[in-house]
Amino acid sequence: MEGTLSVAERLAAMRRRRVAVLSVLGLLLVLVVIAAVALGAVYVPIATSARIIVSRLPLLGRLVDATWSPTQETIIISVRLPRVLLALLVGMGLALAGAIFQGLFRNPLADPSIIGSSQGAALGATIAFYFGINFGWGGLSAVTLFAFVGAFLAVFVVYVIARAGGRVSIAYLLLVGFALSSFLASIVSLLMVMSEDRMHNIFFWLMGGLGTGSWDAVLAVLPCIAVGGVVSVIFAKDLNLLMLGEERATQLGLEARRFQWIMFAVASVVVGAAVSVSGIIGFVGLMTPHIVRLLTGPDHRYLVPGSLIGGGIFMVVADTLARTLIAPNELPVGIVTAFFGAPFFIYLLKRRRHAIA
Repeated sequence: MEGTLSVAERLAAMRRRRVAVLSVLGLLLVLVVIAAVALGAVYVPIATSARIIVSRLPLLGRLVDATWSPTQETIIISVRLPRVLLALLVGMGLALAGAIFQGLFRNPLADPSIIGSSQGAALGATIAFYFGINFGWGGLSAVTLFAFVGAFLAVFVVYVIARAGGRVSIAYLLLVGFALSSFLASIVSLLMVMSEDRMHNIFFWLMGGLGTGSWDAVLAVLPCIAVGGVVSVIFAKDLNLLMLGEERATQLGLEARRFQWIMFAVASVVVGAAVSVSGIIGFVGLMTPHIVRLLTGPDHRYLVPGSLIGGGIFMVVADTLARTLIAPNELPVGIVTAFFGAPFFIYLLKRRRHAIA
């Protein structure tokens, strides 16, 4: 019986359950990606889609006979797969940033879009669009680099203003984040009015979408998300210490201030990379970590990888709905995520109304 289990046995059982949850999420992610690749204006059977993808993999590709048409292969490999993978990476990035911010602020209401990070990245990219800056560095476009800077600066401003008495107040955080987001949005709107010929590109940012998904975009975002994910998994245990409070974490050997800056930089770069190719997509970073937390508990050693997987699943599903619900037309994916995310945020606020008062 559970009451007779020792502490060690209970911890082992909890660990097995968490590993099982992550395994199920990983399997679900694979299935969702294959289904998303198959769905579209031209339906390609799921089995055929899977075989086409496997045929491009090293070693495994030799085991698959090419019985599909060249048109089907072009649709899967050149059109749908890069878009689905881009949605996967964007969802992973936003959910990872949400998990980091929630850990740093010790509150599940923190989110990249709520605290101004997404708007900062969007403004940075909008400036690049407005001035027609086209240089690149290290394979990254000016839009991506400007988005990085905008996201980091926005988070820095919100953090500095919201920090009072050695701690970050969630009430101040939400208020400052809302105010800064509104201010940055007004600048973006001004640039839209003044841009004329570039207004379409800026408008795409505001709506959020993955219609321009390509292999180049996937390769540009992949290193940032991959490095951010690896760093976050490595430092997940330190996020657990920070949840005890800065003073207690310092007593346990963590350089809290230095660690916070490292994780802020990681989250800002990840958000900048995601927003640079997708525009403003809200609530992914809010919903996903909270739902994963219900499945795995608050331990960041499981919450961080779970958020990465869960964010990928949510974003791939949202983008699939965006491009199929009113086919042949598309909905901006930001509308789909907001449709689910806004009620969820209101639910969280209602549950925590006393905590943020």
